[in-house]
Amino acid sequence: MKFKNIVIESFAYAISDEIMTSDMIEEKLSGLYHKLKLPEGRLELMTGIKARRIWPSGTRPSDLSSMAAEKLFLKSQIKKEDVDLLIHASVCRDFLEPATASVVHANLGLSKKAMIFDLSNACLGVINAIVVAGNMIENGQIKTALIVSGENGGPLLENTIRELLNNPSIDRKNIKKYIANLTIGSAATAIMLTHKDLAPESPRILGGAALTDSSANHLCRGDGNTHSLVMETDSEELLKYGIILAKSTWNNLLVELGWDNNTPDLVLTHQVGTAHEKLSLESLELTHKKTFKTYPFLGNTGSSALPITLMMAHEDGAIEKGDKIAMLGIGSGLSSIMLGVQW
Repeated sequence: MKFKNIVIESFAYAISDEIMTSDMIEEKLSGLYHKLKLPEGRLELMTGIKARRIWPSGTRPSDLSSMAAEKLFLKSQIKKEDVDLLIHASVCRDFLEPATASVVHANLGLSKKAMIFDLSNACLGVINAIVVAGNMIENGQIKTALIVSGENGGPLLENTIRELLNNPSIDRKNIKKYIANLTIGSAATAIMLTHKDLAPESPRILGGAALTDSSANHLCRGDGNTHSLVMETDSEELLKYGIILAKSTWNNLLVELGWDNNTPDLVLTHQVGTAHEKLSLESLELTHKKTFKTYPFLGNTGSSALPITLMMAHEDGAIEKGDKIAMLGIGSGLSSIMLGVQW
């Protein structure tokens, strides 16, 4: 896929002030650690995640998405009444029906003419939404699209800790399927896409590539309860299949954009943890390129992970005008979309 006219006009994120460290999680699980003879510090050592943020109990995904969007509008040149499309793209949502986007639309006071819908594809949701909205702008159907994500990992963390403490059958083998849950963090992001004619100096979405390996859809599954999530993950197999899919997607991106492995100035992986980042960069032969990490202090923030890493990299001064950035998106299922962005 290629885009000629799509730019990121503005963006914003929101994170909670409340921090839960990996040490705090292990303290809650100290009885289980003692029973299974697990060493302290194992969680951070395995994942590279020192901390993650937690929203107060009862916080809805729509609250988070609306918060990030309100911060975006403080600096965007596009007014609320000029938004043509709103996509709510996080794993978390308020309920199964109606669309969480309807709550965000009401919270923000957007125009009645704005089309709304939820887009769900695990951690790939926001990147999927960029492609969908980008195509609509490219084809002249709309001029502006607001993409939001409100990820709240608190219920999943709490429910996982409860399950581990109360399930007498937990042993050193079957605890593995819950480890991924303990890496989950919380964050909200908002991105405004528009036609380059409306924001000619803004970063451009150049295009990219997408691939799917649905044979791996069973490797990570969560139930449908939006407030008390349960998820089981075969992390080792998911990583194996994910790396194979990522390599093929990256090769397709190189052909599509006419890049090679020296082209990007910055490479951003999905923020799962140390093992995923290391193997991704090695298998794509990108270990020599500059990268930026948020998982050590935010954990895996789902669909917000890749966009918030882009935003924080910019905020930190890691991106300069003219830089080309590779965004390596992947979500359980498995789906991969990788995009090239020029600042």
